Amino acid sequence: MKLETLFAPNEKPLDRIIDGGGFASIFRTVACVGDSLSSGEFESIDAEGNKHYHDLYEFSWGQYMGRAMGSKVYNFSKGGMTAKVYNETFADEKGFWNPDLAAHAYIFALGVNDILNQKWELGTPADIQEDWHENADTFAGHYGAIIQRYKEIQPDAKFFLMTMAKYADNNPKKPLVDRHAELLYQLADRFPNTYVLDIRQYGPLHEGEFREKFYLGGHLNPMGYILTAKLTMSYIDYIVRHHMEDFKQVGFIGTPYKY
Repeated sequence: MKLETLFAPNEKPLDRIIDGGGFASIFRTVACVGDSLSSGEFESIDAEGNKHYHDLYEFSWGQYMGRAMGSKVYNFSKGGMTAKVYNETFADEKGFWNPDLAAHAYIFALGVNDILNQKWELGTPADIQEDWHENADTFAGHYGAIIQRYKEIQPDAKFFLMTMAKYADNNPKKPLVDRHAELLYQLADRFPNTYVLDIRQYGPLHEGEFREKFYLGGHLNPMGYILTAKLTMSYIDYIVRHHMEDFKQVGFIGTPYKY
């Protein structure tokens, strides 16, 4: 193997799609903070034509990642989840702030319900204070608080902030998706050990043939969740390969040791 193929300077994040965990496998514990798409949610329709929604976590992209990487993956997620509910009640109720569940890496996939569905105020990084209790009541404030709280639990963990999916330029969702992504880049600049998984820019277009093959109603089907796992692992693999110095001491996360 030629080392330069691993570190090609012109490589884009998803030019190389991996089947296994690649360098994402350095994380032995991963927590996925998210909504229905992080929960393996499927839609069903009963005999009367009513839709029902089911969080089947074993089908989530996080669990597909865990099986590919040989790592422990936590689903800190639920269908319909928002950053506000997660921060104010859900994580407390589920015990997700428990230090015993501290992870080497956290993947955040929140925003669809907040920004697209509930039209919650997006906010700015200025909504995030040194004390997370004082953050503004905006998406940015609550999202930032979740990052801050997990940084208190696991200070050296790595954080990966996932954008929403890619939409065509004429899709009315696109301006909000772009603003959400812009905020995530600002938060990655604000917090150390934080990176953006920009699926909106580098991932597949979630329209047309893609929806026919990888969706079941308004959510992904099993193949769609596997594909999302592959994209997520491949993107993290890319980040590790292109920022090797940042990840040399991952083995010491959660320990008192440093080099």
